Amino acid sequence: MKHRYLPMTEQDRQEMMEAVGIQSVEELFADIPQQVRYQGTLPMSEALDEYALLRHMKELADKNANFDTHTSFLGAGLYDHHIPVVINHVISRSEFYTAYTPYQPEISQGELQAIFEFQSYICELTGMKVANASMYDGATAFAEAAVLASGATKRKKLVVSRTVHPEARQVLATSAHALGLSIVEVGYRNGVTDQEQLAAAIDGETAAVLLQSPNFFGAIEDLAAMEPLIHAAKGLLVVSANPLALGVLETPGKLGADIVVGDAQPLGIPASLGGPTCGFFAVAEHLMRRMPGRIVGQTVDKNGKRGFVLTLQAREQHIRREKATSNICSNQALLALCASVYLSIMGKEGMREVGELNIRKSRYAAGKLAGISGAEAAFTAPYFNEFVVKLPEGANIPEINRQLLKAGILGGYDLGRDYPELAGHMLIAVTEKRSKTEIDQFASALEGCL
Repeated sequence: MKHRYLPMTEQDRQEMMEAVGIQSVEELFADIPQQVRYQGTLPMSEALDEYALLRHMKELADKNANFDTHTSFLGAGLYDHHIPVVINHVISRSEFYTAYTPYQPEISQGELQAIFEFQSYICELTGMKVANASMYDGATAFAEAAVLASGATKRKKLVVSRTVHPEARQVLATSAHALGLSIVEVGYRNGVTDQEQLAAAIDGETAAVLLQSPNFFGAIEDLAAMEPLIHAAKGLLVVSANPLALGVLETPGKLGADIVVGDAQPLGIPASLGGPTCGFFAVAEHLMRRMPGRIVGQTVDKNGKRGFVLTLQAREQHIRREKATSNICSNQALLALCASVYLSIMGKEGMREVGELNIRKSRYAAGKLAGISGAEAAFTAPYFNEFVVKLPEGANIPEINRQLLKAGILGGYDLGRDYPELAGHMLIAVTEKRSKTEIDQFASALEGCL
């Protein structure tokens, strides 16, 4: 064999070619005209042996700036949180790492139980009655929540705050366009949703109000004040939440949310250069049968022994198409397991402690950055671990971030990319991993770039 990892032998190749009546593999491409075929040798290296290949791939990987080589103050949806080493140990076990959809419960009890535990944790975190087995990510969960709200209320209008993550709003717009749903965006004031604009946008045709708290600016929304506005119009309240913040904030369920979604990335899932991540989706009990994806349930067998099964699957492949609520076809079981392991080892006290560390360290960082000449806090609304800094007039944030990168720092997010009115504003994320020394170095380096 030429390739040690490919089980195909030369005899296998000859037998297959004889079966189809050819003398060489090249004959398989005889129908492709010569004039459209690539002539010559591709500009690439010769075949590398295993050691040389691994060395070459490592050299390419080392060109990336990452959380091991650089200190990160970049959040905006993906965060540099501590990942306990036990998580990688558990998810690397072959029964989880290679598991596929658990259609046969009799041989998938471990996988099903892991998903059931994830659902249970999400319900406790969000204050909701039912959660599904997970979604692809927070943005798709957000869009699916809007679709659910439209189906449940038989209405086509969605009201969404501009403080929701811009990418989540883009995914929402794509789904809404395909389904003929209309979207009304409301503005913000002092970093949080403008409640007067929100009240004016809601009417009898509104299916749902969609909010994020902590929002894209890091600010905490007053959900309790906005909940009556949509419920008075008999619509639904959808809240996208940071699960780590729920260790210290009141649950959206207790504040009146009908649907709570979000991204579980802060719960022990690495950023991995942008993904994949794991979305979560939880609802009030009366909306359970409209949830996308699947639900794992706990039951007993004929001998009374505890067991787990796929209880509810409302997608096209399992029920009549006209009854389906979504075409979401899978879940992020392995990454949901990351979140479950994280939550299990942290516990309530650990979650509270991590949340408080994020709050205290972000407050310290905000104070240090406010001391830079010409810089100031953009908003005064309460925040969790992200905040917006207005830099001096004329500050070129892309150039500043290039200079910070050379200093070994991943700078904040340039809000001018998504909010023209916030040109010159930087979104800073400070997690529990950031030390006082790192924060001081960041403040000093940022001041040196201005």
